[in-house]
Amino acid sequence: MDFTKPTIEYAQLWPMLVVFGVACVGVLVEGFVPRERRYVTQAGLAVAGLVVALAGSIYVGMDLSKLKSGGDVVARGKIAVEGTLAVDGPSIFVWSLVLVFAIAGVLLFAERRLEAGVSAFAGQAAALPGTEAERDASTRGLDHTEVYPLLMFAVGGMMLFPTANDLLTMFVALEVLSLPLYLLCGLARRRRLLSQEAALKYFLLGAFSSAFFLYGVALTYGFAGSMEFTDINEAVHNDTSNHVLLLIGMGMLAVGLLFKVGAVPFHAWTPDVYQGAPTAVTAFMAACTKIAAFGAMLRLFYVAFGADRWDWQPMLWIIAIITMLVGSILAVVQTDMKRMLAYSSVAHTGFLLTGLLGVQAASALGPDEITSLQAVLFYLATYGPAVVATFAIVTLVRDAGGEATAFSKWAGIGRRSPWVAGAFGFLLLSMAGIPLTGGFVGKWAVFEVAFAAGAWPVVVVAIIASVISVFFYVRVIRLMFFAELTAESAAVTRPSLLTSVTIAVCVLLTLLLGVVPGPVLDLAGNAGSFIR
Repeated sequence: MDFTKPTIEYAQLWPMLVVFGVACVGVLVEGFVPRERRYVTQAGLAVAGLVVALAGSIYVGMDLSKLKSGGDVVARGKIAVEGTLAVDGPSIFVWSLVLVFAIAGVLLFAERRLEAGVSAFAGQAAALPGTEAERDASTRGLDHTEVYPLLMFAVGGMMLFPTANDLLTMFVALEVLSLPLYLLCGLARRRRLLSQEAALKYFLLGAFSSAFFLYGVALTYGFAGSMEFTDINEAVHNDTSNHVLLLIGMGMLAVGLLFKVGAVPFHAWTPDVYQGAPTAVTAFMAACTKIAAFGAMLRLFYVAFGADRWDWQPMLWIIAIITMLVGSILAVVQTDMKRMLAYSSVAHTGFLLTGLLGVQAASALGPDEITSLQAVLFYLATYGPAVVATFAIVTLVRDAGGEATAFSKWAGIGRRSPWVAGAFGFLLLSMAGIPLTGGFVGKWAVFEVAFAAGAWPVVVVAIIASVISVFFYVRVIRLMFFAELTAESAAVTRPSLLTSVTIAVCVLLTLLLGVVPGPVLDLAGNAGSFIR
């Protein structure tokens, strides 16, 4: 048997390799750099690595080869690493979004002013809560700077996930992005038991969903005889004898992906993890995980199972409808800010699934009609800055016990800090889909493509869910500006420049995407379709 050396296209993959390389260097920093220098070294290294990777992603995206059909450019990119990765326009767009919000995540991780000179992460994670070892670590001002290489490994997995062109690579990417998140969720400095409970729930349910995904991989391989998406699509076209095997495999793969995006009925982890994890981790996870997971889901359903969409669309119709309704209705009854935002995130997952349902044949699209892929990518671009900034602002509202997330603590804070409360209210209005915000244009895009594809019942439910969401968002605005200050009301702490810049940039992006959405919509459109 002859051995043929594999070909690796480093010219297209180097931004992702930079991220993994920086993560490995970060591990070495923990072993060789003195403790007092690790914070600056790790934070600077992470930001530098992400900025280089972002610049590299833009460069690679501008240099992608064009694939034409009938004189028109239908896709851009190439299949790499012996068919296991697809570096194309949509994957580069997702890379760029993940890296932008990962930079914001690093800045929030590095915040120290809010906790009186230390970060929001535990000083000694191995120490039991309430023990002398924990008190000693807190007194000495210890920090877990391992969070930075953990974040970088998670970002690397998030870049690999939507780029995977076969099921095995997609599973590896899923685990690479998930395992660091399980650890990060359990490292809160305050309320450590709640944080550890969140991490354990996330890990157990995540392991369960990964098992479903892996079993789906096995069944799909049994159906198609291959794990590559192109071969699976070819088998779907030609093989009708094992249709039940295909449906079961497709359903189990969907379970693993729907868990990562927090769709009902796989959403039970979302409120507990969002509430218990350090809020900086919640902000990073809420934006980047959803972006990467939807990128992977779009590729799986459009490329591998695109020929069988009449079978998977009814399933996603039902899931999208119950996800929007459950997320919106349960958000109404919450009394904790982070749990309310968690159920809001569940509802937004339903809106994104509505856009995914808008897939149509190329011949059915008008000359200026946006595609479902373009609509979903734009929605992710609008949702990211809004959710990162909202959780960043949550870290500012504090009392003697740390972050004050109960609604009663937010009463009247608009009178004390009108600028912060105003920014928070504006971001909530964007999530509600009010005009002149990025959220409005994002919802309009996904609703339009779903309606054009015939999924009008889903669009009707989406509009109803949006109306319900207005209630719980406006309730928070009323609480901040029109409720009286009480003895329970928390104060708004002034953060360092790191958090301030993150909030300001995200608010500005949300406004610009609502007022001038054209450039980003065009970028999403110019990304083209997935290569096969």
